[in-house]
Amino acid sequence: MNAHAPSPLSDFPSFPVVEADHALAERHRPIFQLDEREPFKPVAIGYSVYRDTTKSVSSKFRIRPGSGTVVEYAIWYDWDIQHLYDLEHVWVHLDTDGAVIRIEASRHGARLTMRRADGTLPLVGTRPELFVEPGKHAHWAEPARMQAEAGVFVDAMCGSFAGEEGIHLSNLFSDAGLIGASRFEIRLARLFLKRTAFEPAWHFAPLAAAAEPELLPWAALQSWIPQRFSALTARLPATVPHLAAVLLDCGDTLVDESTEVKLPGTDVVVSGKLIPGADAMLQELATAGHRLALVADGPRATFENLLGQHGLWSSFEAHIISGDVGELKPSPRMFDAAFRALGLSDGDRARSVMVGNNLERDILGANRFGLISIFLAWSLRRTHKPKNRRERPRLTIKQITQLPALLEKIELALPATAVEAGEANV
Repeated sequence: MNAHAPSPLSDFPSFPVVEADHALAERHRPIFQLDEREPFKPVAIGYSVYRDTTKSVSSKFRIRPGSGTVVEYAIWYDWDIQHLYDLEHVWVHLDTDGAVIRIEASRHGARLTMRRADGTLPLVGTRPELFVEPGKHAHWAEPARMQAEAGVFVDAMCGSFAGEEGIHLSNLFSDAGLIGASRFEIRLARLFLKRTAFEPAWHFAPLAAAAEPELLPWAALQSWIPQRFSALTARLPATVPHLAAVLLDCGDTLVDESTEVKLPGTDVVVSGKLIPGADAMLQELATAGHRLALVADGPRATFENLLGQHGLWSSFEAHIISGDVGELKPSPRMFDAAFRALGLSDGDRARSVMVGNNLERDILGANRFGLISIFLAWSLRRTHKPKNRRERPRLTIKQITQLPALLEKIELALPATAVEAGEANV
């Protein structure tokens, strides 16, 4: 299943077509020269024809045809290398005789005139020929100038900065409340794009005639984009490998056990200080849409007190406490209870993590249950030396603040089959 091909193009809504306008749009349809390694081709082009000065129907710009005509092309790509949703533009200005006198195109939010180095318009017959930035889809009249002026920037965007935004939610559709995305979907979009990162070849070729995007009135494309967006986001959980759950211990994982104060004569802890950065770390995981479960040994009141004191109790979707389950970690009943509370299946074990400070309980239990075990070697209160192979953690961190970055590395390393196995439960 392909994350960027959710539905056939025949799904476009039917809209009235003005034959003269459509013929004009076909006559001047842009020719796009794409990088040989470009992962995202244009999907559809919506056109509008202007004969009077007015606000563009698909962009932030004002259209001024003068005594002639302007054909505006809104080019839809499902993905930019940094985010889901990409709408670029080309404007072809015609004089009263229908000859092309000016070509403008979008480039990172700006509208720029397109001319070759020799001053000529970038035309092939009656059609503008534009070179498309790898991954970013900004327009240039010539590839050499593009690489000279933006090559370093583009290389970085397609590489280390791939997926930075996740999902573009600052556009005319989001502003109108027609599209939106959850934190979970944004994280999955980021992961997909990071997996798609590439090194541009800086060699360009035009789309084959059979691969040219559908050309249709802007009103039809405008009606279709929210549906396309919803289809793209809906498929992310089933197509992008990701962690199903993050299970966390509490003592010396979130809370510094040396600061705990117990109710006299009981095992109930009434207060304690957080490990440095634990609250920000949990907030970061929640913001990224991770499903969090507390899996901790002790009385329920202890964790209600400790996590409630710091406003962290509600960060967890499930609270699995040994005092409720009736067994301590490494008992599989603790982890099974977490999976049942989260609605996960056995197939999700290989893409779930358990984070804890106790090799004998957290790590051994996670390993036996088939989870990805992460040992937090922050405290010296318990041993850091496994007694046997089953107590060896899969991964180790020294500070809890390292966890979000580690989780992303794990997700990027997950095989495609890991998400397919749990697809029905995501």
